[in-house]
Amino acid sequence: MSRAPSARHPTDAGQAFPLYITAVAGLLFIALAFYAVGRAGATKNGAQTAADAAALAAAQSYRDQLGASFLHALRTDAAWQGILLDGRLTDAVDVCGAAVKFAKSNGASVRDCAPADPSPSFTVAVESLKGVGKSVIPGTEGKKATATATAAVTPLCVPDAAPPKEEPKPSPSKDKGDGDKGGEKPPERPPALFLDCDGKHVTIDPGHLDRLPDTAELFAVHLAD
Repeated sequence: MSRAPSARHPTDAGQAFPLYITAVAGLLFIALAFYAVGRAGATKNGAQTAADAAALAAAQSYRDQLGASFLHALRTDAAWQGILLDGRLTDAVDVCGAAVKFAKSNGASVRDCAPADPSPSFTVAVESLKGVGKSVIPGTEGKKATATATAAVTPLCVPDAAPPKEEPKPSPSKDKGDGDKGGEKPPERPPALFLDCDGKHVTIDPGHLDRLPDTAELFAVHLAD
């Protein structure tokens, strides 16, 4: 005769309950740990965004100075080749003020801002203003993220050949009886500059500097690889 199955002892459920609690607590800890890692990653990404923006701002400030110096050189008939073709400035003012402003607007502070190679380039290091915050991982509350970025200014223009001149049309003959009045000749105008700027033909007439191309057409600003 088969034996009837015995009923589960009441203490079995009691013994399993602590194991269940331990498993749930372990899963909860893992979830919170992943959340902390995610927050740390988000803080790091935010710091990198701030570093990129700050470095680009520094480079754009330098580019603006290049444009102003190039215009001044044309107006004063000074040497402009080093400015336009090489992006060189002998009297550049501080560009890190723009970096500080953009870093702050992106939730970070500038730890360092300096020229870099190849010139003209600028490297900016930032630190996030806020820490990762409290988490199950010890030491994250006050931990801040850091990031570094470098931006460069690249001249886009090289000298280009002048376009072919049109044949002048014959002017109506003047009365030979007038003779040479001996008036002063007008001053010669500086020759126009013919440039190839990233495949675009650009003509700069020193007599009409109000038509100077935008600085972005002469110099590119980009993050360095």
